[in-house]
Amino acid sequence: MSLRAIGIFDSGVGGLTVLKAIRQELPLESLVYLGDTARVPYGTKSPPTVERYALQAAAFLLAQQVKMVVVACNTASSVALPALQRALPVPVVGVIEPGAAGAVETSRSGRIGVIGTEATIASAAYPQAIRALRQDAEVYSAACPLFVPLAEEGWAEHAVARLTAQEYLAPLLQQRVDTLVLGCTHYPLLRRTLEAILPPEVRLVDSARQTALQVRRLLGPQTLAQRGDGSCRFFVTDEPARFVRVGGAFLGEALTEVQRVELQCALDGSGAVLAQVAP
Repeated sequence: MSLRAIGIFDSGVGGLTVLKAIRQELPLESLVYLGDTARVPYGTKSPPTVERYALQAAAFLLAQQVKMVVVACNTASSVALPALQRALPVPVVGVIEPGAAGAVETSRSGRIGVIGTEATIASAAYPQAIRALRQDAEVYSAACPLFVPLAEEGWAEHAVARLTAQEYLAPLLQQRVDTLVLGCTHYPLLRRTLEAILPPEVRLVDSARQTALQVRRLLGPQTLAQRGDGSCRFFVTDEPARFVRVGGAFLGEALTEVQRVELQCALDGSGAVLAQVAP
C-alpha cells in the first residue's frame, strides 16, 4: 500500500492556501510543500523562466517520492502546466482549470471577472479555460499586483487594502460581472475586504478550494488515494524566517521545522530525477 505524499509547490507562501484547502478535504493525506522563496515572485518573470523554475521545483518534489504534484501557483499553472504534465511521471494538477470550472458552475449570466498577477492575466489562461467550458462566457480580467504584498504584510483587511481593491475592481463591476475568480493563491486572505466592496449578487470563486476538490476527485476512486498520516513537511529555498512568520498567518497556525533546501534536481526525458549542479 502506497503511503506517498502529495507534493505542492508555489513561488512562496501563497500556495499555503491550497495546502490548507487540501488538508481540509483530505485530512489523512501526507503533504510536502515547497516554497521557492529565493526566486519569488513568479508573477513578474518571463514564461520561459517560470517554466524552468517550475520544472526544478517539481523535480525536487519527485525526489521526495510524491504520488502527485499540485501546482499551487496561478502563474506557474498558466504558463508551465503543459511542460510539467509532459515531463512528470505522476499526475499534475494546476489551479487554473479547477478555478475556471468553479466559475462556470457559479455564474448565472456568464459574465465572469478574473483577478490575478500580471503574468497570469497576460497569459489569458483563465479566459481560455472558461470559454472552453462555456463558449458564450464573457470574461473580464484585471491584474492586481498590490494584493500580494498587502496579504503578506498582514494588511488584507486594512483601509489601504480596501481602497486598492476599489480601484482594481471598479472596471470589472462596470461590466456587471456576477462571479469573480480569485486567480491568485494570496487573494483568499482578502476575501472579507472584497466581499465588503462587491455587490451581494457577485459571488467569489476561490481557486484554492476548487483545486482541493479536484485533487479529491482524482484520488478518490484510484489506488493513489492510500491514506498517509496527515503530516505536513515544509521546504523553502531561502531563509525560513519570513516564510514561518507570514505562512503562519496564511494557515492560521504556527509553522515549525521549515527546512531550507537548494534546488539541485532536474528531470530527464523519461521523468526520472537527475542530479544537477547548483548555479
